Amino acid sequence: MAGVNQRAVFTADQEHFRSAVRDFLRDDVLPDYPQWVRDGRPPRRFWEAAAARGILGIGVPEHYGGLPKSDFRHSVVVTEEIQALGMAIGGLRVQTDICLPYLLHYGTPEQCTTWLPRLTSGQSVVALGLSEPGAGSDLKSMSTRARRVGDHYVVNGAKTFISNGAAAELVILAVKTDPEAGRRGISLLLVDTSTPGFERGRKLDKLGLHAQDLAEMSFTDMEVPVTALLGAENEGFSYLTSNLAQERLSIAVNSQAAASASLAWTVQMLKDGGAGRSVSQDTKFILAQCSTEVAAGQALVDQCLAAHVDDRLTGRDAAMVKLYCTELQGRVVDRCLELWPPGAALRADSLIGNAYLDGRVSRIYGGSSEIMKVIIGQDFGL
Repeated sequence: MAGVNQRAVFTADQEHFRSAVRDFLRDDVLPDYPQWVRDGRPPRRFWEAAAARGILGIGVPEHYGGLPKSDFRHSVVVTEEIQALGMAIGGLRVQTDICLPYLLHYGTPEQCTTWLPRLTSGQSVVALGLSEPGAGSDLKSMSTRARRVGDHYVVNGAKTFISNGAAAELVILAVKTDPEAGRRGISLLLVDTSTPGFERGRKLDKLGLHAQDLAEMSFTDMEVPVTALLGAENEGFSYLTSNLAQERLSIAVNSQAAASASLAWTVQMLKDGGAGRSVSQDTKFILAQCSTEVAAGQALVDQCLAAHVDDRLTGRDAAMVKLYCTELQGRVVDRCLELWPPGAALRADSLIGNAYLDGRVSRIYGGSSEIMKVIIGQDFGL
């Protein structure tokens, strides 16, 4: 199985960044991670510590506090190193890979000056408010409304399953500004969570991802200034879809890294005699199959990553890499879990057991596997 140091997609500076990230995660994050699991989210000091190492400034211009000469590959490095330690810190990717591009691409100078330094410094956390109790992430069925009244929008509605929802000071909120226009009536608002009328709901318990913040939020006659409109009114759907390729690649990277880590842990467990018996030929066959599939997934990820850095990643290819790698994660983690002694695999603190729980949602969020197949199938012209 090819090691990270044999991959050509990263520069020497990015590999140096990897070493610094690895040290930070091992020394400053991993010891406290069990408490994050109990609390259901990282503490604020994590965001500040990550910011101090440039992690929150990936892809952001230096004058806003960004990491110099950084691109999406730096975020990939962070994701891979987090998964190598068996941690689930998806809220970090939500901030850097999903939310920040909206501000960078569509924010006014005033909006960027207000929010980007706060986000890159760890002073503020951001969430993306899409999913609703009655609509999931089906944007055309969205019911949260923003009615223009003078120089404000009056917002009413609710969102659910919002990553970073409990911690966020900023929400990029999808609303209907023209309810009769379907997807063509969606706008994005930058909502400061201290705004009167904004309320947080329950912290949601979930299958896996126990250290990841997931919450409900509601809005009752919440007045948001028109100056908080992100981009143009009623163009929100096009903005949301424009970042889908990076979002899906980010999910694929996470799933690929999880599969690779699960295989590495399992091989090491067997080398250490953790199974309590000699390794059978059948077990070696299972590992060989997993190793081959992981290598294929890595090649696909790196091909798509190189295309994305060159601004050549298509929606179809992003769907392909998400479909393959999230399904790969499920197969590999499941096969590896079966090779572990039950007493080791089923404990609450089990690396492989938590990888099994954490991985299931990857085939759902960012577009389910079925949706990825629809996107890929459309390219055939049949």
